Parts: sequence; structure tokens; C-alpha cells
Amino acid sequence: MRVEGVRGMRDILPEETPLWQRLEGEIRRTFSLYGYREIRVPIVERAELFSRGVGEETEVVEKQMYVFPDRKGLTLALRPEATASVVRAYVEHGLYAKGDLAKLYYLGAMFRYEKPQLGRQRQFHQYGVEAIGSGDPALDAEVMDLAWALMERLNLRREGLFLRVNSIGCREDRPPYREALRSYFSAHEGELCPECRRRLGTNPLRILDCKEEGCRAVARGAPRSVDHLCPDCHAHFAAVRGHLQELGLAHELDPSLVRGLDYYTRTVFELCSRDLGAQDALLGGGRYDGLVELLGGPPTPAVGFAGGMERLAIVVSSHGGAPLAPEAPIDLFLVPIGDEARREAPKLLAALRRRGISADTDYMGRSLRKAMGVAGRSARWAAILGGDELARGEIKLKDLASGSERTVSLSQFGTDPAAFLAGVA
Repeated sequence: MRVEGVRGMRDILPEETPLWQRLEGEIRRTFSLYGYREIRVPIVERAELFSRGVGEETEVVEKQMYVFPDRKGLTLALRPEATASVVRAYVEHGLYAKGDLAKLYYLGAMFRYEKPQLGRQRQFHQYGVEAIGSGDPALDAEVMDLAWALMERLNLRREGLFLRVNSIGCREDRPPYREALRSYFSAHEGELCPECRRRLGTNPLRILDCKEEGCRAVARGAPRSVDHLCPDCHAHFAAVRGHLQELGLAHELDPSLVRGLDYYTRTVFELCSRDLGAQDALLGGGRYDGLVELLGGPPTPAVGFAGGMERLAIVVSSHGGAPLAPEAPIDLFLVPIGDEARREAPKLLAALRRRGISADTDYMGRSLRKAMGVAGRSARWAAILGGDELARGEIKLKDLASGSERTVSLSQFGTDPAAFLAGVA
């Protein structure tokens, strides 16, 4: 009986991986330009990390986490996002003790149980940055500039990009704003979906994040968080927008933008593309000044963003991004002729590979003509080794681009293959 993959856990096939590798390489290069270093956190965490950090009332924790007990009864979860994990590592390993700004980035698989759709799977892959240790509004703007720079380096049109920004204030701002929302939505309770009617009593801020059209229509008239900011948060947001203007980053105020996770404070944002239609967000993030303390560390401000690799791959390949370069061919394809040559082939291949030459051979019993056809599709050079060549201690090299051939010493070729291949080209 055939065993199929789990729904929403998609295979990334060999013809797709060159694009992913190119994107991952550009992500790493761009992040390093801004001083970020990679951190790798576990796929499995204690479930309480996300219920505390992300929020009990969020859709991620309520409905989407993969939660399971281990053999000793500890409740674990496949990570649904990475910020809480990065902050947990920051606290656990005492990175705050250095007194520096920690600029960290990550790439990896996340897991959420939701309806699979194009660019959105149950196992998905995120890239993101976390800047932990400063509340400077210029850092908020730098993080957004980094996100923008990445898209530009992937050749997405600058004029097609824009930022949605908002401020949801600090912990002191939240209670009066929550009451203003509760009062407003209570007057429209009959127009809300059942889930949002429940949220009305627990966390009305989550209603702003509902995707149901009826709730979205009601939310358009809801009180704005920017009208309920304390003086410090108001000044911070004004400074952020000032920096964005100085950087030439087009942005618009979106009062409905709250993001879907409870740890956010002050600045929240999404980088969007005008080329994508309704689902236009490329990535999103914001400030989370209380999360380090919530997870057991000292009071520490922080800001970051995350984006989905699947969506980025779709956008880059379909909406004006840089074309995918063809997969680089291997250096050499060895074509042995006869039993004796086939016995010698593995030893020669091993020697070539240990000297930095990418090499392969035919393991399918093809004829010379068909093996040369495979060589022409996959390699820069073909090396033909038959009984006559072995008897003379030689090997024939063919430049598959020009068709030129030469015969060289087999022992010398095995010792310094790069010099001979350079001479063929």
C-alpha cells in the first residue's frame, strides 16, 4: 500500500530547490549587511512557551498548534512561530548579560494546523530577524528598511512596495483601549461572527484581526489605537514615521493593523506589494517590548519581522522578481567503456571529488551514445575512459560546449584535474 505525505506537509522537489537556495542565500547576505547573525532554535518547544508568549486567546494557540505529550507527560509543541523561541534562547543563555544589542536572524520550518492553500501550508518555512535590546525608534525604521532592502535585492519593484504601519501602544495603553473596543463592538454584537462574540468578553483586540468579512466591515468603524496612545508611545510612533520618511520608504497608517500575536507593543507593520491583489503582505512584524520579561528575563525592548518562504518563492518567480538562474552543471561526467574501466571509475571519481571537482558517472548501464547524451545535459566536460585508454594510461576529455577533445595522462589528470579541465575550455 502506498504511503502518502501528510496533508499540508509539502515536498520541495529538486527542481524547486535551486530557487529556495538562491532565496536563502540572498536572505543571509542581506541580513548580514545589517549586522545580523544566525541563530538556530529547536523545532520542538514546551507548549507553555507559546501559550504564555504568543497568547492564550490567539488563533495560533487556540486552534493551530500541534501539541503532544512526550513519554514523561511533558506537553510539547511544534513551533508555530520563531520569535518566542528566539527570546527563550536569549533569556536562557543570558545573551542580555553582554549589554549589547542582539541582532539575530533565523530560517526554518514552522507548523500550524490550518487549511492548506497556495503559499500557505501546515508545515511552512519562515525567515526573520529579531533586534533585542533597544527601544530606539530608529531601530524600528532600520528593521523595516532591511525588509525593504531584501525585496529590492530580489528585484521586486521599489515603486510596487509599501508599508502598512500602526502603533498599538504599551501595556498601560492597552486596558483603556480594550474597553473602548468592547464598548464599540458590544453595540454591534449581532453583526459579529460567533468567535468574535466570544472574543468580545475575553480580548476584543483580536476582533480587529478577524478575517470574516462581516467582522471586518464592523471593525472599519472601530476606535483607533493611535488615538489611545500615551505621550511616550505617541512620540515614539511619530519618530518612527519620521525616520521612514527620511529613508524614503512609502508607508500608510492602517488603524486596523494589530498583527495576530499578543506579544506585540507599539509599532506593528506589514511590507506589502501592489502587484499581489488582496493578499498583498510579503512579511510582517513589529515591536515586542514585554516579551523578554514575560519569559523570565530583564525588561528588554525588542523589534523584528518574519516572512514566509513559500510566499516569497511564489512572488519572486511570478511577480517580477529576478529570474531563476539555471542550476549549475557539474564539472565532469565520466563515461567508462568496458568492465575494466567500470572497475576503475569509482576510484577516479573519488579522487576527482576530493580535489574539488564535481563529478558523476552512469550507473544505469547506458550505451556510449546515451551516456554522452546524459553528459551533455548535466556537465561541462565528458571524460571517456575505455580499454584502449587504460592500456595507454590515458583519458579522453571532451569540452561539451565547444566539442573540442584532447587526450591526457590519466595519472596526471587524477593528480591535478583542474589544470587539465581549464586547458580544455
